[in-house]
Amino acid sequence: MIEFDALIFDLDGTLIDTAPDFMRSLEVQLDRHQRSMPPEHLLRCGISDGSAGLISRAFGIDNQHVEFEALRNEFLDIYYQKLAEETAPFAGIDALLEECKKRSIPWSIATNKPWRYTEPVLAALDLLIPAAAVICPDHVVKTKPDPEPVLLACNIMGVKPDRAIMIGDHVRDIESGQRAGAATIAAAWGYLSPDEDAETWRADHTLSCSTQLHQLLFSDDARSAS
Repeated sequence: MIEFDALIFDLDGTLIDTAPDFMRSLEVQLDRHQRSMPPEHLLRCGISDGSAGLISRAFGIDNQHVEFEALRNEFLDIYYQKLAEETAPFAGIDALLEECKKRSIPWSIATNKPWRYTEPVLAALDLLIPAAAVICPDHVVKTKPDPEPVLLACNIMGVKPDRAIMIGDHVRDIESGQRAGAATIAAAWGYLSPDEDAETWRADHTLSCSTQLHQLLFSDDARSAS
């Protein structure tokens, strides 16, 4: 049985599906440069690596290329205007968070997405105020996979790390949670590469669909009262 006092979510690819707005923003940028859009499935897996991953895949360059930073900044400017046009929580997430509310279980976000982009997205989706804490790179010295974001979220929520569960769609999320002493759930519904197997991250649980979270965490035989 799973016993926990708090949940911590990664953002992109775990709590919310930001891919549509990332794709539309990239499409606008590529059109400016008279370049065609690569297949979306090849780009989607790069979203967990942020704007750098998308630029690298879309333009076929790495971060050492002379034009990389200019292209990345251009993309971010476009994305900032489209932050929450199509972005939405993954299936089942709204119900899960409502269940947390009913049971007075706090939940937080630990993301490597800067606050400048995180805050308006969460506000637009009415997720900013309900979150007990939102930890971005702006708030820590070391980002995931370091345990600092998870530890800070636990401290703000007033729970011990070993009573929290970190949920994420990247190995760094799982490593961050494990190093903090939290239980972990690998979100295999997120932005994984086609050849990537979330089972290899050695999380406590690996789920293929976001709708499975509710049953895992809140079914009568899955969680005992603490």
